[in-house]
Amino acid sequence: MGSLYALDFDGVLCDSCGESSVSAVKAAKVKWPQLFIGVEPETEEWILDNMRTVRPVVETGYENLLLVRLLLELKKPTIRKSSVVPGLTVEGILENWSKLKPVIMMEWGESSEELVELFGKVRDEWLEHDLSSWIGANRFYPGTADALRFASSKVYIVTTKQGRFAEALLQKLAGVSIPPDRIYGLGTGPKVEVLKELQNKPEHSELTLHFVEDRLATLKNVIKEPQLDKWNLYLGTWGYNTPSEREEANKFSRINLVDLPDFCAKLKCEPPKLEEENKSI
Repeated sequence: MGSLYALDFDGVLCDSCGESSVSAVKAAKVKWPQLFIGVEPETEEWILDNMRTVRPVVETGYENLLLVRLLLELKKPTIRKSSVVPGLTVEGILENWSKLKPVIMMEWGESSEELVELFGKVRDEWLEHDLSSWIGANRFYPGTADALRFASSKVYIVTTKQGRFAEALLQKLAGVSIPPDRIYGLGTGPKVEVLKELQNKPEHSELTLHFVEDRLATLKNVIKEPQLDKWNLYLGTWGYNTPSEREEANKFSRINLVDLPDFCAKLKCEPPKLEEENKSI
């Protein structure tokens, strides 16, 4: 009997915040050029700095564009177009994103489909014209590339990132080749549905199932699905989550907190009774 690991990509394997933030600024300039007229480089740097603070709220990449514009309006009141901005702080964005997002999407008249397409296009153009700088704006967390390279278990990538970008980073930055049919990216369905598909494959019937995420909300969605009770769930403490989220995760008996060294060690060579370990991967 072996194991199957379903791994989130951004925040578990790869720290892509630098690349996604720069790409979001590039895309925001294309989408809302009038808002960036006269914006100083110092303001753009402030936005990029604070994108790392608010990164834990991002579920799907296009949300980075919304955050860039919201931060710009917060920093530059003269271009304010949002009713939610007065009195809003960076910490307020972090704490209230689920309520803020639908409001600004409606006020700005935006659709997620158009923003997804634009964000992917900007990334494609950057990758095509300057591959080295695009790659260099990302980094794999220490030890994760080796853990993937020498994994003793069957590994799948389950991410809201567009699959072609995850595949490019795995190959070009980590030096790891994962078959495309083991990379479930944006457009392959909600993660809970991907997990159902994976567990229902006949070849996986005897495997112990592990799902590693950095978003508590995603793990809570899994817990709501009785069909997914077989999955061992782990929240990576090094990813895009907050201390309060990690504290909340401890209240769920099914969610195990795992640190980066333990995750890498277990992926390469796991003990025979992983599911019996208490609060560690």
